[in-house]
Amino acid sequence: MTVQDIRSFNRFYTNVIGALDYGRRLYAPYTLTESRVLYELAHAPRTDAADLRAQLHLDAGYLTRILNKFEEDGLVERGPSETDPRRRRVTLTAPGREAAALLDERAQQSVGAMLATVRAEDRLRLAEAMRTVRTILGEGRAPRPEDVVLREPAPGDLGWIVQRNAALYAAEYGFDADYEGLVARIVADYGEDHDPHLERTWIAELDGRPVGCVMCVRDDTPGAARLRLLLVEPDARGLGIGDRLVGALVAFAREAGYREVVLWTNDILTAARRIYQRHGFVLVAEKPHRSFGRELTGQDWRLDLHETPE
Repeated sequence: MTVQDIRSFNRFYTNVIGALDYGRRLYAPYTLTESRVLYELAHAPRTDAADLRAQLHLDAGYLTRILNKFEEDGLVERGPSETDPRRRRVTLTAPGREAAALLDERAQQSVGAMLATVRAEDRLRLAEAMRTVRTILGEGRAPRPEDVVLREPAPGDLGWIVQRNAALYAAEYGFDADYEGLVARIVADYGEDHDPHLERTWIAELDGRPVGCVMCVRDDTPGAARLRLLLVEPDARGLGIGDRLVGALVAFAREAGYREVVLWTNDILTAARRIYQRHGFVLVAEKPHRSFGRELTGQDWRLDLHETPE
């Protein structure tokens, strides 16, 4: 391979990106960089400006001008950071989330239209080729939090949720097949009948493969959403994926009009419990039980969404 080969490919791919109408209809009335900022804020509801600048590799003054514009337009709110008063936390408002959702919908439609021109038998080859490019050119570089994308499930992802929950909980906690049966029922109920305005599943993707998930479903208690099946692959831990998944779920539940978010877990899942506590969940009850071939202590946690977000 020569330098000219790469430059030739770059020119070709630039034309492909242009065909998707980037920078015109797709992102209007925002620039590409402004749209990237909205995207990051939508997928990390609690973000410090300094972290945002580092993730997007933006000049501090440039990012400040973008955030000033967004604040004037009512898209974001800024306040003191929870961890460092010298930092500024940035969160999307309801209009900001609507704008980000519109941009995401346009991107999905544009890429979907392009994929529609690719023969079904060629799509796997295309995905493998793109993964190969990312793997080879990214070799030796440790994954970064900004490499992780939160997205909706694609065909096969619901099956992945069942398989990975069963395999990981068996390997790490000794759960038996009863747990796989429980997860399969939860996922099947969601796949067969869910209201997309009130229920949602997020897949965390890293380098083209799923590495995490969480589900938001309606609870039997009126006005309550239930968090289910939070999972992060072992080799993707330490990138803040669990925090992002729970943050996205809480923001969605608040926007959907739920009064509270509830969840049930077990005391041995210490890493997950720390995530819940960081997002304001409170332990309300616990009870010993024998399930999945283990003696466990089940715990009920609750987050009041009527309280002012921290």
